[in-house]
Amino acid sequence: MEVRTFRAATIQEALALVRSELGPEAAVLQTRHVPRRGLWNRLRRRTEVEVTASLQVKVPSRVNRPEPAPASVAAPAPAEAAPAPRWESQELPRVLSTQLSQLEEMVARLYQESRAARVPEVPEPLFDLFTELLDRDLPEPAAKQLVQQLAQQLPPEELHDPLLMRGRLHRLVESRLKVAGPIQLVSGQRRVVALVGPTGVGKTTTIAKLAANFRLRQRRSVGLITVDTYRIAAVEQLRTYAQIIDLPMVVVGSPGEMAPALAQLGQVELVLIDTAGRSPRDEVKLHELKAFLALAQADEVHLVLSASAGANTLLGTARRFDVVGPNRLLLTKLDEAAALGHLLPVLEQLPLPLSYLTDGQNVPDDIQAARADRLAGQLLGEQNG
Repeated sequence: MEVRTFRAATIQEALALVRSELGPEAAVLQTRHVPRRGLWNRLRRRTEVEVTASLQVKVPSRVNRPEPAPASVAAPAPAEAAPAPRWESQELPRVLSTQLSQLEEMVARLYQESRAARVPEVPEPLFDLFTELLDRDLPEPAAKQLVQQLAQQLPPEELHDPLLMRGRLHRLVESRLKVAGPIQLVSGQRRVVALVGPTGVGKTTTIAKLAANFRLRQRRSVGLITVDTYRIAAVEQLRTYAQIIDLPMVVVGSPGEMAPALAQLGQVELVLIDTAGRSPRDEVKLHELKAFLALAQADEVHLVLSASAGANTLLGTARRFDVVGPNRLLLTKLDEAAALGHLLPVLEQLPLPLSYLTDGQNVPDDIQAARADRLAGQLLGEQNG
């Protein structure tokens, strides 16, 4: 049986399509309201009418059959059997239109009743702002929570001022961010800083950026230690950076070599430790890394994660690396993420404050100390760098 489906804004338009495509003999099998296609229409909860029809299904006639003639009057026998009564060409659409209109009113009423029973939706003046947050890759629950909180804070006269609304939204996001700031050195004291994280997040390049900035721009004494003896050419990569920047570097192959390596670097003000990338699921390697850091007596352990990873991946990785004991969060590859809104729920759920952000491969550039106001702008798409 051939069945076709037609969509239109109203019942009448849908029936007109049925008559145009299948003719007046078509039978309407089903009608319903469905969401319109497209993200914008779904967010606006716009619907249209869907009509399912077929030429191969016969609809029973509702035309009254003629009453039989009185018995005393002999009715002439017909020359041939009369055909079964059929709908008039215009009666079927008229009757169906009436029934479908009633159905449409009932569906609309049920929708309004169900909407009234739900948790309050996004306030109408903030709906455009809500959709912008979704475009910035912010999850819908987080976006809805933000605009609802914003609606509670905004005076009525600001609800229709886009600039004021965006300014308050920026400050609201900023207030949710935990920032530790850059590494702070104290004259005469050595500070040991280690970078840990999964493979491929850019730890070695970030170490080089930090070393170059402290050595070349701040004129501080810096030493490098690498325990990344697993990755091919990892030692040579860091050694090349050390030679270019003119820094001492020591390779550590086991936890027992850590204390001699620190002594070998002497009285440098900053020791940066580059560690091997670890799978978040490899508990043995994570505990081995913990032993290295315990013997190094690291003052700061920065967990390095890629901003281009998904929110669930970031949260899962951070929780598994908790055994290592990180006390800072460092985000890399901001330039590789299409949008940054997904980071806001991650940053709110993790207890680690942000230290640095990187957005490229250039050494010593493409790194910045984390600032709440600047990061809020990046998360909201107000600025890219």
